[in-house]
Amino acid sequence: MKYFVFAVAALGVPPLAFLLYMNRRWQKYTFMAIVAGLVLYNGTSINFLSMEEYRGTSRGMEVSVVHLLSLALLLSLKLQGRLKKMVPETGFWLYIAYFLLCLPSLTAACNLEVSWFEVWKMVLLYFFYLTVYTYLKATDDIFSVLKGLAVYAIANMAFVVKDRLAGVYQAHGAFPHQNSMAIAMQLLGALFFASFLLHGLRTRFGKLGFVAFCCAALATLRSFSRGAIALMPVAYGLVTLFSLGQTFKRRVFSRLAPVALAGMVGAALMLPKIIERFVNAPEASGNTRVELAYCAAEMIRDEPLRGVGINNWSLKMQYPYHYQEDAGAKLGMELNYTGIVETVYLLVAAECGIPALVAMLLWFGWYWLSCLRLMKRLKGTDWGFVPVGLIGGLTAVFMQCCLEWVLRQQVNLFLLVFLFALVSYLNNSWQSLRGNSLPGGSRGMLRPTGM
Repeated sequence: MKYFVFAVAALGVPPLAFLLYMNRRWQKYTFMAIVAGLVLYNGTSINFLSMEEYRGTSRGMEVSVVHLLSLALLLSLKLQGRLKKMVPETGFWLYIAYFLLCLPSLTAACNLEVSWFEVWKMVLLYFFYLTVYTYLKATDDIFSVLKGLAVYAIANMAFVVKDRLAGVYQAHGAFPHQNSMAIAMQLLGALFFASFLLHGLRTRFGKLGFVAFCCAALATLRSFSRGAIALMPVAYGLVTLFSLGQTFKRRVFSRLAPVALAGMVGAALMLPKIIERFVNAPEASGNTRVELAYCAAEMIRDEPLRGVGINNWSLKMQYPYHYQEDAGAKLGMELNYTGIVETVYLLVAAECGIPALVAMLLWFGWYWLSCLRLMKRLKGTDWGFVPVGLIGGLTAVFMQCCLEWVLRQQVNLFLLVFLFALVSYLNNSWQSLRGNSLPGGSRGMLRPTGM
């Protein structure tokens, strides 16, 4: 039945695209529906050719409502002549380079079907990436993007509360795993913390951003992800530091003081469980990370240029392949793992080769450096908080990726390229934003409400 519903939905993409072409107001509603689809992603996606028991970064040809709505919106923008280029900006070229450098790994894959799952995911991700950028470039509707991200953080908190009421120790919210949620909320928490420091509570947007910040920060803590909790001071510390250069220091400190006090009270209430999470963490957890890293090193040593096959890690850890045995010999022990190495960077290098890893790092680095540049360009505007927040969030997340592979999960990649598309838009529109900080006719959002 679910397959039939998705087939009908896919056939509805062209008619929906035509309706959106005829009515531009509905494009905004569709964009907000895409954000809602991200919150409800687990319940609005389906795996064709599913292999749910496979221990990999992709387990099927995944298609979701987010993909279908994104494609319809992109087609409508194309019909309106608003999609000028399929590769509009440097960041997109870097993603394509990363994608193309992953393809040679197909020649080393022992199972092309599971490799195709990941290739399929990367192709659909590009169209989502392009849709967010093209929508922003065509409409300058940056408020819908930022409001959508705020609603995303707030809605996820509702799922966290549901987990808490159900007695779930490590909440995962609307995400498949607690570490997935922790990474996403680290990004959004830093973004909306910067919004609060620069805008305060004097505007409707400031109030919305503050609620989103509180929800994201609390969700990160409730995940009890040791990496995310340890890196929260990095994310929020960098945001505070760079916010001092965006506005008056007295204003930043006056807003920071009550938040810091409330944060200390909240942390004190959760401190026993946080300490327990760190102190009583199983020693095997750290050992597993090290041992899997040795296995990754063996794969990289064997196939440094093309890797062992995209999404083939779990298969190459089994007989007749020798990587576990070689790693175990160097460690002086017998290994018997089927799980994935706990770092994005080693995983990409092992599966796709060192050139693909370099391309991915350049892609990440381009946006990180773009945020640094945008802090100066957008200083004194309503949008200065965006690069400030993303510098803090991205720094923490890129550091956490040394300990986690979950950034390769679809829902986390959606959020990452969503934010990258936002930065690409700011890269190309910063001059107009300096001249008019309130594009898209949304002046009321940043107008003081008297509070």
